[in-house]
Amino acid sequence: MTTKNTWYVYFLRCNDNSLYAGITTDISRRLHQHNNTKLGAKYTRAKRPVTLAFIETASNKSTASKREYQLRKLTKIQKEKLVSTYLVQ
Repeated sequence: MTTKNTWYVYFLRCNDNSLYAGITTDISRRLHQHNNTKLGAKYTRAKRPVTLAFIETASNKSTASKREYQLRKLTKIQKEKLVSTYLVQ
């Protein structure tokens, strides 16, 4: 699933039902970091365990960052609607 030049934009579902948006080039590594190490975001460290709720690809870091910003600006209802259309594999 991971290649060196592919960036991913993702939502994590936290144990308090909140959604956290982020970007990475390696979703497996990043999910492990969020759940098991201090390298995970401060926000998710307090809300473990987290699970992958949504993921999409981006062609580069700039595009991924811009998309992450767009996702963060969505309302909770809009985020939930987006996540509900995604089937985690």
